[in-house]
Amino acid sequence: MRTKAHQSFNVKFLLLGVFLAFLLLFFLRSNLSLDSKETSLLSPKTPNPVVNRKSSTEPTNDNNGSISSKCPDDDQTCTKIPPSLAQTLIHYTTSTITPQQTLKEISVSARVLEKKSPCNFLVFGLGHDSLMWSALNHGGRTVFLEEDEAWIEQIRRRFPMLESYHVTYDSRVHEADNLMDVGKGPECTAVSDPKFSMCQLALKGLPSLVYETKWDLIMVDAPTGYYEEAPGRMTAIYTAGMMARNREEGDTDVFVHDVNRVVEDKFSMAFLCEGYMKKQEGRLRHFNIPSHRDGSDRPFCPILE
Repeated sequence: MRTKAHQSFNVKFLLLGVFLAFLLLFFLRSNLSLDSKETSLLSPKTPNPVVNRKSSTEPTNDNNGSISSKCPDDDQTCTKIPPSLAQTLIHYTTSTITPQQTLKEISVSARVLEKKSPCNFLVFGLGHDSLMWSALNHGGRTVFLEEDEAWIEQIRRRFPMLESYHVTYDSRVHEADNLMDVGKGPECTAVSDPKFSMCQLALKGLPSLVYETKWDLIMVDAPTGYYEEAPGRMTAIYTAGMMARNREEGDTDVFVHDVNRVVEDKFSMAFLCEGYMKKQEGRLRHFNIPSHRDGSDRPFCPILE
């Protein structure tokens, strides 16, 4: 998640394009608002009912349970680019440190975010791309889980608007083969809340909000997994899949990075399922996992023909 010295102008162009689109959207909203006011001046005036309006920055919940941000029609601040987006644009335009994912890899997740945001987005890992993911999910809730406390403090000092939490992992990369065998047992294939699961692969020490939130997107790009004594992503991948299956309805888009490595490759195919995979681009895989509690009699993984 945090490559220290890799430059990618393509990523910067992608981010610049996103923010130019935001600027165009706000410009159009401003013009439409002015046209509406001009029309109202030409029509007979009628008393307006008193409405208890919410703050323009306060998130609201729609009928589907997703987080959204709505602005009153008479709030001129809605035509301005939000400070968080402005800071993100400035940061990536001036930074010499760029996200580890390539332009094509980022574009896979960005296209899904474009359709689903504002939404609930859970990211395993906190890195140089975190500000980008939060900005692309503008108006939604983006939560980052990170294993390195010192790194969290460093990022918080620079970007206090990011919501991040420290988590610990008991697993190690060299235990992957044994954990793969464990994952085939009935206690691991039964759909349940990971917090109360009997499966050794389920992460049970995450912050309560992680278990209580219905996540629309989950990105697994941590913990560290490139050497034998590292925690590895076995438990993160399994837990992401079970969170998706355990939701009462709907589906969850799950992304796994670094699938060129053995653990990420095998565990994503086993517990997120090849049958649920929508796309692979470079080192990134995208899975779309439906609810297994919506009344449908689904096997743990769909049967491939």
